[in-house]
Amino acid sequence: MHAYKCITAYEGTRYNGWQRQKNTPNTIQEKIESILSKLLDTEIEIYGSGRTDAGVHALGQVFHFHTELDLLSDQSAESFLKECNQYLPKDIRILAIEECSLRFHARLNAKYKTYQYRIDISPYGNLFLRNTTHHIPASLDLESMKKGAEYLLGTHDFKSFCSNKRMKKSSVRTIYSIQIEKDLDHQLVTLTFRGNGFLYNMVRILSGTLIEIGLGTRNADEIPSILEGVNRGLAGHTAPAAGLFLIQVDY
Repeated sequence: MHAYKCITAYEGTRYNGWQRQKNTPNTIQEKIESILSKLLDTEIEIYGSGRTDAGVHALGQVFHFHTELDLLSDQSAESFLKECNQYLPKDIRILAIEECSLRFHARLNAKYKTYQYRIDISPYGNLFLRNTTHHIPASLDLESMKKGAEYLLGTHDFKSFCSNKRMKKSSVRTIYSIQIEKDLDHQLVTLTFRGNGFLYNMVRILSGTLIEIGLGTRNADEIPSILEGVNRGLAGHTAPAAGLFLIQVDY
């Protein structure tokens, strides 16, 4: 038996998220499994580092799979990737493959994840970025947003920033860094979050809350009471999926 670790990128606009679903074949996982199964002439099931929702994108999603085949014994990784990408939809690409330990698990072994939320602040919206940004045609107070972000750093119970009301597992997570940057040339604001894990919709709710601070409809000093309240109703709105990217998974 052989195990392989892969890195994939995709634009999630037209898909119903990463995870395979019973009621639709239109998921990233289903598309990749279908192509791998056909190319290898055996049923392949892949395991991702985590789920991304409908409309969310990735530059560095990681998955692994097992097979009896020794895929890289008589061909290079580049040759295998070229064949895979030839048949995958153009909005899904497998960027890297390497053989890994049979004990490696893309989700369970992940130590850190980096997500980025992208905001188009141009007056009318950049039509070429309409599927991969959240358009806010207004000035954002980045200094206030950075102040709010500082309260979020460290280990906290992030239940107020989770959409899953039925979640029974711990909602304690650690955020190591939040970078807020403005690219004036491209009229973009990016929020980059690095942590040891994120709850359902957590990054989008964090982004929505920081956006409200940037717009002046919420005060940065509210963040500590939002965290302490462990109540979803206290935090800001869930920012649209289009602006969210899974950037990197570290092991």
